[in-house]
Amino acid sequence: MPSRQPCTYILASQKQGMLYIGVSSDLAARIWQHRSGAAPGFTTQYRVYRLIHAEFFDDMAAAIAREKQLKRWHRPWKINLIEANNPDWDDLAVEWGIAEPLQKPSC
Repeated sequence: MPSRQPCTYILASQKQGMLYIGVSSDLAARIWQHRSGAAPGFTTQYRVYRLIHAEFFDDMAAAIAREKQLKRWHRPWKINLIEANNPDWDDLAVEWGIAEPLQKPSC
């Protein structure tokens, strides 16, 4: 998994949970920004931190075009895409070694 390559990615709050679609040229750094709260907004507010899908491209224009396409998709199409390659919605950032496992929130 290349970290410094244009990519489109999908984050989720949990399995079948809230989804966020983004684009980055440095996935590892972007995942850190989301998880650390350095990029406040939707993902921080709704705790959408699990990397569940990523697609890598040769150039940023292709990654941005794919991001725009995915954002127009209906939710069931996005879920089918995710589950085709990651049926258990595993956190790929942990599997690929670019992030530590998420801590369960304490009650």
